[in-house]
This record gives sequence, structure tokens and C-alpha cells, in this order.
Amino acid sequence: MNDTRIGFVGATGMMGHGIAKNLLLKGFPLSYTMRTRAPEGLDELGATRAADHAELGFTSDIVIICVTAAADVASVVDGLLTNPKQGLIILDASTSEPSTTLRLAGMAAEKGVRFADIPLAKTPVEAELGTLNVMVGADDELFAEIKPVLKAFAEGIFRVGGLGAGHTIKLVNNTVFQSALTMLAEGLAVCAKAGVDPAKLIEVMSAGGFATGGPLKIMGAALGGDFTGLQFQLDNARKDVRYYTRMAGELGVPAVVGEGVHEALVVASALGFGEEFNPALIKAAAKLNGIEMVSGN
Repeated sequence: MNDTRIGFVGATGMMGHGIAKNLLLKGFPLSYTMRTRAPEGLDELGATRAADHAELGFTSDIVIICVTAAADVASVVDGLLTNPKQGLIILDASTSEPSTTLRLAGMAAEKGVRFADIPLAKTPVEAELGTLNVMVGADDELFAEIKPVLKAFAEGIFRVGGLGAGHTIKLVNNTVFQSALTMLAEGLAVCAKAGVDPAKLIEVMSAGGFATGGPLKIMGAALGGDFTGLQFQLDNARKDVRYYTRMAGELGVPAVVGEGVHEALVVASALGFGEEFNPALIKAAAKLNGIEMVSGN
């Protein structure tokens, strides 16, 4: 049994559940707050339920936050800082905004609490397996202290800079990947509109410079009716890209491509696909252009 007591917010989430499970399996005592429902299987592994975020902040050595949006993170941190345990560390694994991270870290520091951003890469499958990638924004001392905890659920641990750097890299990473998916959906629609089999584009690109590209596999599978290749909702992607464009604006960087990608996601959501997984961009492009692209439709 590890002596470091972990508090967890977001244990019912697609990523959070796997992280919490692996922390328990590696011997970390873990408490969680219940947001929507009790997380399946964690109590059986020894997890305990805290009454609220204030209790987590008072009883934990480290609290990991894995929620959806920056506003959610801020609400959680407010509770954790009610009467925090001396030496408490807050790790934000959510996809949030660097400006929010810096503000919350400042609030935490006033109460003697340290803060790091540890956003995640890969999927819920890797979360359950304990093989996620983590982008860490922290100073050297804090990074060394939290690394044993991160090893419990991640195989790729990247310290990308100081506080806020993790969320910066995460937003850029997500937007670049999203740009490829969005452009592919548009290009496939152009092929279909021109009377050309869109699957042929996937075939040709797969034999060229994009041969090992994840976006091609994801969108190629979607053309065949499998939309599970990237289990990430379009509305969450829309949120992440909006965070990216806002961050770019704050830095004075024109987000020409990012703004276009965001607009495409807004359209997809308005067409009714916001709660579907990311490959549903193909459905949105087909509906927008009055065409059929998916096999069996």
C-alpha cells in the first residue's frame, strides 16, 4: 500500500474511471466525489466516497481533477481550497485553458497548495489499461514528486514546461489532429459530390505520405459505417478548439486554420451531431451537402 492518499474528481468519466482504477490497483488509497453516479467497480477495489470537494481537499495528499471544461475545474478547485490539507497538491488532468490554470494556481498558492496541469492523450481504452500519455506543466521539484503517481496510469510522461505548458501543448495537439479530421471530412464530401468514390481518396492517401496516419484510419472506418475509431464527442472537440483559438488570440497569433476548424464543428453541432463521436464529421458533411458517403446508408 502506498502512503500517498489520492483524491479524485471525475471517476465516472470515460478517462477518469480508468485512471482511478489503476491508481487503486497500484496500491494508492483513493477517495472520490460522486458527480453523476457511483463509478463502477472502484469501491470493490477499496475506494471510498467523500462527501464533497472540501473533504477531498482536507483529507488528500494529491487531488486529481478529470472533468470536462475550465469552468468545471474552477468550481472543483474552489471546493478543494475550502480548508486544504497542508502540502496538498492539485493535478488538473482536464483539457482546460492555460489562463485558467495560472489563475487557479495563484489562488491555490495563497493557501499553500501546489498545482500542476497534467492533460491526457490517447483514449479510454488506454485509460483502463493504464497506458495513457500525460503532458505535464510543472517545475522540476513538483514533477519529481508527482511522477510516481503518474506512472500508475501512464506509460508516456512528458514534462513539457512549467505551469500551463501542459494545457498549451494539449490544445495545440488536439487542434492539429482535429484539423486533419475536419479537412478529411470536407475532402471526402467533395469527392462524393463530384461522383468519385470517397473511399478511393483514403486508399490513395494511405499509400502515400499519410500511410501511418491515424486520421485516415479513423475516417476510412467511418466511411464503412464504424464511427467508434475516435471516442471523443464533437461538442468536446468544439470546446477544445475554441480554447485553442482563444489562447492564440491572447498571444496575438492569428488562428486562421483553427477558426475554420471551430466553425466546422459549430456547423456539425448545429446539424445535430454534437453528442456523437468525432468521425461523425462525415455525417455532418454529407448532410450539409445533400450526399451519401457511408456504406449501407
